[in-house]
Amino acid sequence: MEAKESRPQGFPELKNDTFLRAAWGEETDYTPVWCMRQAGRYLPEFRETRAAQDFFSTCRSPEACCELTLQPLRRFPLDAAIIFSDILVVPQALGMEVTMVPGKGPSFPEPLREERDLERLRDPAAVASELGYVFQAITLTRQQLAGRVPLIGFAGAPWTLMTYMVEGGGSSTMSQAKRWLYQRPQASHQLLRILTDALVPYLVGQVAAGAQALQLFESHAGHLGPQLFSRFALPYIRDVSKQVKAGLQEAGLAPVPMIIFAKDGHFALEELAQAGYEVVGLDWTVAPEKARERVGKTVTLQGNLDPCALYASEEEIGKLVQQMLNDFGPQRYIANLGHGLYPDMDPEHVGAFVDAVHKHSRLLRQN
Repeated sequence: MEAKESRPQGFPELKNDTFLRAAWGEETDYTPVWCMRQAGRYLPEFRETRAAQDFFSTCRSPEACCELTLQPLRRFPLDAAIIFSDILVVPQALGMEVTMVPGKGPSFPEPLREERDLERLRDPAAVASELGYVFQAITLTRQQLAGRVPLIGFAGAPWTLMTYMVEGGGSSTMSQAKRWLYQRPQASHQLLRILTDALVPYLVGQVAAGAQALQLFESHAGHLGPQLFSRFALPYIRDVSKQVKAGLQEAGLAPVPMIIFAKDGHFALEELAQAGYEVVGLDWTVAPEKARERVGKTVTLQGNLDPCALYASEEEIGKLVQQMLNDFGPQRYIANLGHGLYPDMDPEHVGAFVDAVHKHSRLLRQN
């Protein structure tokens, strides 16, 4: 029961639990809302805080992560905070070098090219101890939030992390990573298992540090068709939720709701709804009513306004939000964008989105 003892005690009492109630499928007075990448470059104060620092140095500074996580909450009445970090801290903790190249994105100078490259990776059991800075950031942020809203922790799913580690960065086709799936299925499963074994203690550690919900990002689901997805992505997505839940219980920690967001994974909605997550996040290409029909009433849905809708006028944003809320229905629903905020978005329009969700969802419940 060691984890229980090392858990920071005495967090401030939570004042707004609307997001958590919706995630668990309980009734709420209004629809809670948060945004993926809400701590980001669209905020001038974010750009100022980050200006002098290398991206991953920022990730390794608990104080900087805390400040960046809190910035959007000072501006907008969001219903959840998500810790500022990056999914690629996990490959780093496994011993791979990752740099953030301005204007290009993440880059791995020595990606995994051959099966034998897997031997370079550190023992996945050591990953959580390498990522203590994330846990510190979560604990500090949870204290600084002073119970205003819940704090979400997150990680990248195994397949998505594998794509970066094999491709060496972003890619429009993921052809190198997919080549592994076709030519080296055994080695692919070995890598995905290593990543799963690294993610489970990392996510349990986030909860021990103070995270009140967890989101798994399968950002590159869309590069797989239904068959590859069900062989190389879904089993590990399922494993993560099952083992994290077991790990929390073992550590004497209360369960937290888990969210799976598989971008462009619309072909696997039914499977994702049965993968052991309380919430299924949808991207903007999915029609809410159809999604609800397909997943049934046992999970909460999250999403899914097109991020580019925030380029519209504030009045138009209000109409689009109203339509989205009507389509999803009032309960078992968390409002969000269908992907992250873009750097050139007007913060005023983000505010209009958040306000419109609160306003229209209250009206929807009265009628």
